[in-house]
Amino acid sequence: MGYAWTLALLLLANPLDPFPFLQVEMDGKTVAMLDRADYTAPWEGVPLVDENRLRDTMQRLAEKVYVEPINATISDSGAVVPDKKGRKLNEADFLTQFYSYYYEGSSGTLKATYQDIYPKVDLALMTQVRKKMIGQYTTYFNPRNKNRSHNIDLASRAINNTVVLPGEIFSFNKVVGKRTRAKGYLQAPIIVRGELSEGIGGGICQVSSTLFNAVDNAGLHIVQRYSHSRDVAYVRPGRDATVSWYGPDFVFQNKYAYPILIRAKAFGGNMYVSVHSFPEIEYEPRHVPSVSRRTPEEAPAIPPIVDELTAPE
Repeated sequence: MGYAWTLALLLLANPLDPFPFLQVEMDGKTVAMLDRADYTAPWEGVPLVDENRLRDTMQRLAEKVYVEPINATISDSGAVVPDKKGRKLNEADFLTQFYSYYYEGSSGTLKATYQDIYPKVDLALMTQVRKKMIGQYTTYFNPRNKNRSHNIDLASRAINNTVVLPGEIFSFNKVVGKRTRAKGYLQAPIIVRGELSEGIGGGICQVSSTLFNAVDNAGLHIVQRYSHSRDVAYVRPGRDATVSWYGPDFVFQNKYAYPILIRAKAFGGNMYVSVHSFPEIEYEPRHVPSVSRRTPEEAPAIPPIVDELTAPE
């Protein structure tokens, strides 16, 4: 406000005849015409910029040009897919040009400039973090159960290629997001030896449980994990990690000095998760018991009474 206030006083001393409209250009195209009067908030005869309105306008324009950066990934064939930079509106430059127009009567055209947004995971990082496997785990499911298999595949894709930096916290719910029909999740009202997997996103707990065992095998720090109220078929007793958007989450922390990479894949009744890092990493693996390769029994049962908002997925 100091800059704007100084220019306002100068304007009182040396009145100008500013252009009535400010033409905003983005990528060579006119996207807005701003009227100086619409952004004036008089105060005791001193014309001042209505900062709230200006910020609202700038935010709307910023949304038009924002491009989200894309992390480097590893394709199904094992090739590293390069990252892509994003961009955002240079807000400081936008404000400088607007104030110059408003108080100094300069050019009536504001040419928006942009700032690069760099991805969290670039090509160099992904190339190195994939090199050493430090943990893995496999569970099994019935591929003939189409809806449940579909949900498992979607959640697997959501966590696949996730890089967790040193000291960073991984939250299953945050990474996967809310399981909804709009995101492609299906109804899967299946009971697996007494486990309730009812509602949109049924089967997701098998993904979180497989991930838990893989990161536990890698020696990572488990911050938050909850077991189902009864044993489940796809992991050994006590080795599950139930999750729900409105309830429990699975959370771990990368305690190592190097980033770690999560690779996840659901195929042909196999749910596989592996954890990777730099070749130089010194890690402390833990023994995790494996599970039987046979397909878990899936049979209908009378579901127990649970709170709908915290039902495990």
